[in-house]
Amino acid sequence: MADFTVSRTTVRKRLIVIFILTVLAVLLLISRLAWIQIVRAEELYEQAWDQWNHNVLVQTARGNIYDRGGRLLAGSVSVETVAAIPRQVEDHEEAATALAPVLDMEARRIKELMSMDRSAVYIKRKVEPEVAEAVREMNIPGIIFFNEEKRDYPGENLASQLLGFVGMDRGLAGLEAHYEDYLSSTEGQLLFPADGHGRQLPHDFKRHADPKGNYDLHLSIDESIQHIMEKELERIMEKAAPKQVMALAVDPNSGAVLGAASRPDFEPEAYDSYDPLSWTLAPFTSSFEPGSTFKMVTLAAVVEEGIFEPEETYHCSGHVTVSGRRINCWTSGRGGHGEISFYEAVGGSCNPAFIKLGEQLGKEKLTHYIDGFGFGTPTGVDYPGESSGLVFDEEQLNPLELASTSFGQGVSVTPVQQVMAVSAMINGGYLYKPYLVEEIRSQDGEVYFEREPEMRRQVVSGDTSEKLIDMMESVIIDGTGGNADIDGYRVAGKTGTAEKIDEDGNYMDDEFVYSLVGFAPVEDPQMVLYVAVDGVTRGPQYGSQTSAPTFRRIMEDTLNYLQVPPSKEDEPDKDEENEE
Repeated sequence: MADFTVSRTTVRKRLIVIFILTVLAVLLLISRLAWIQIVRAEELYEQAWDQWNHNVLVQTARGNIYDRGGRLLAGSVSVETVAAIPRQVEDHEEAATALAPVLDMEARRIKELMSMDRSAVYIKRKVEPEVAEAVREMNIPGIIFFNEEKRDYPGENLASQLLGFVGMDRGLAGLEAHYEDYLSSTEGQLLFPADGHGRQLPHDFKRHADPKGNYDLHLSIDESIQHIMEKELERIMEKAAPKQVMALAVDPNSGAVLGAASRPDFEPEAYDSYDPLSWTLAPFTSSFEPGSTFKMVTLAAVVEEGIFEPEETYHCSGHVTVSGRRINCWTSGRGGHGEISFYEAVGGSCNPAFIKLGEQLGKEKLTHYIDGFGFGTPTGVDYPGESSGLVFDEEQLNPLELASTSFGQGVSVTPVQQVMAVSAMINGGYLYKPYLVEEIRSQDGEVYFEREPEMRRQVVSGDTSEKLIDMMESVIIDGTGGNADIDGYRVAGKTGTAEKIDEDGNYMDDEFVYSLVGFAPVEDPQMVLYVAVDGVTRGPQYGSQTSAPTFRRIMEDTLNYLQVPPSKEDEPDKDEENEE
């Protein structure tokens, strides 16, 4: 009986121990599950996600660039990128050898990429469709394809120097570079599920993790005006074969750039096939002696200062001597203009007369107006690489420098400086800052930035402005700009023929820059236009046969495009009507 009792006690004790151990085990398991599922849940989920899913970094589309009317100038199109999942490529060397000629790459480089310790690697990005199709037909295990965005320019080389171009992922020139922070593509991820060996699972969908959106630029440029301008620059390139031509059009009442171009240019999608000198927009980045177009600065100064007397006469003998140096008028071959009024000297672009005006003005006041109109400093236009030009300081204006500056020789200015100065001369005297971008919008249409015209200062009075308009119109009616006249419209402007300097700093006898800056219609100027033809090598060596006709065609087509009504003809005198 006793032995049986001991046996039952032992069993009971063992059962109690087993129960306690079981309870402890269960509690430990519950604690472990709580630790895993609650405390470390997020961490373990991320580890599992990383193990199951692999990714390749991809770039989203850049922001678009539109003209002032919402027409697309630069956008993006979908192209394919060739990539590889290294662990899934069975024979790296064989695959690299096969891909090399199709992708135009070295087999060694492809093999190096495939040997990298990554879940997926780029082989070649943004390939042409036929290349992607050729690789796809090879059906190499582990070679995958995904879509990226490539820059596209619907107008091909239209406004190419203005827009610039993009490398693989960044803007490298023009507005593409200047506004990179707004246009730039951002990194996203292309995700795909894979097994424990990093092999992509079949019949499963890849998907993007979308990054933040970019911004679109809306320009002041008008695509139609730009097209008109570039068409005429092409025409003069074919006719006169110059080294360079350029044109710039601006709204004189706001500083908005309506069109800007130069030739030779390039195609943005093949920019590396062109001379880098053709990448930049000459009206903003080039500076050179202006010649007679700069006389308007001297004229504006003497009119504002009350020095200019239109009917006062001056005898032009064809030349004048300053500090022992003879300076010719363009009429020196025929003995000069003879006795002319200063008003006629403006239309006839007489160098000696303007030297006389410069002397009467003096170096202090002339420098004041040169600075006031913005010469010698960048205008601040939103384009990279703007030149500041080069003008004399007051201390540097000795009698010879004062004389040459008075008619536009010895100084260096940019086309955009000249256009903005003339705009100030005709809009009441107000100098505006030129601009290219009117708005920056998010891709859902929200306006991030909206441009307001920026008036920098008033340089001359409204009364002086009216007088300058009248005298610039005389240049077209009776002076050197006759070939810029447009039937039905009142046109005003100033011509210029600038001598070029060679590498040794000497003036060249056979190369000139022919230019014309003007506006229309005179009664309500809609556009200031500058045209320059540099280094004509074929045909007539005159601005009247190169820059003036080019100016006329661009201005006339633009006025018609803008539907600007013709200038009103003077109504006939009633007495004359009765007599008829």
